[in-house]
Amino acid sequence: MGAGPANWADLEREGADFAGRDLAEARMARSTFTRCRFAGAFLGEAEIVGCRFEECDFSNARLNAAVLRESAFTTCRFDGAGLFLARFELCSLAGSSFVDVDMSAVTIAGGNWSWANLRHRNLGGLDLRDVTLAEADLYGASLAGADLRGADLTRANLDAASLTRADLRGAVLSGAILRTADLRDARLDVEQAMELARCHGARIG
Repeated sequence: MGAGPANWADLEREGADFAGRDLAEARMARSTFTRCRFAGAFLGEAEIVGCRFEECDFSNARLNAAVLRESAFTTCRFDGAGLFLARFELCSLAGSSFVDVDMSAVTIAGGNWSWANLRHRNLGGLDLRDVTLAEADLYGASLAGADLRGADLTRANLDAASLTRADLRGAVLSGAILRTADLRDARLDVEQAMELARCHGARIG
């Protein structure tokens, strides 16, 4: 690879082991990685554009200040990863796991996070407008003050989640599990408020 940051384009790798590698400031474009290991790798300030990662392991990897744009991370593990100031732009994280990850300073600009494991994660105050979170596991997560306008929360698990002061106007809540969610001071449109009332046994009209 030579000295300096890695510059990968149009690669296809399956089962490759990059665990613990120093890939700081790497540039990856239009590449596909299947069942590869990036566990413990340092990807600080990396730029990943138009790539696909399938069943890859990013456990304990450092992606601080990395920019991930229009890339798919399908059923990947980010457990214990460092994502401080990481930016996900129009990415798909479908089915990926984020156990023990500090996400308080992450930027999520659109994209698809369906079926993601975000249990107990702190997403408070984040701009999650128009993000797809269908069937995501958000049990016990903090979404306090988050902007969820237009987000798709279809069948998402929001039990025990904090939605205090969150803006949910225009969000899709069909089938979402909200039995024990804290909705104090959350902003809802009229239709959402009526649907939530019905779900809790209220009679409308």
